[in-house]
Amino acid sequence: MARPLSARDFACPKILLAGAVDYAMYERFRQQLEAAPVTGLVVAELSTLGGDPEVARMIGEDIRFHSEDRPDRRLVFLGKAAIYSAGATVMSFFARENRYLTRGTRVMIHERKMEKVLQLCGPLTSCIAPVKALLHELEHSIAIQNEGFENLIRGSDITMDEVL
Repeated sequence: MARPLSARDFACPKILLAGAVDYAMYERFRQQLEAAPVTGLVVAELSTLGGDPEVARMIGEDIRFHSEDRPDRRLVFLGKAAIYSAGATVMSFFARENRYLTRGTRVMIHERKMEKVLQLCGPLTSCIAPVKALLHELEHSIAIQNEGFENLIRGSDITMDEVL
């Protein structure tokens, strides 16, 4: 297990991200990750009110890949002020012992939201395909959401029943 960190370890984060989780944040993240040391401690500081959950997963998958690819480099998450929604998704990709929050930081975890209008028009047999497609989208989105929740609570005393 990794050693606990002190406040001094967080003095100079190598990755600083604030704002909406979007493609612009992903680009900044990639640039800063590439510039970060390949060994030792690398702190990624994040403050966000949320954003695109798929971009959060992209950042998270990069964290997972680079953590496995470079075992001599310890990637650590530091949540600052607000870690809402997609920010919690990013946090979930860091190993539990590598997740830290500043005092007073608020974390908001919630189900994904969808806003769609399904309009059916035409012969009844042709209406089945768009209904099934939307149902599959819902089912897969729920599976992805629950995977993120499981990552977030892994190693804790919190159960999925409590999360859901």
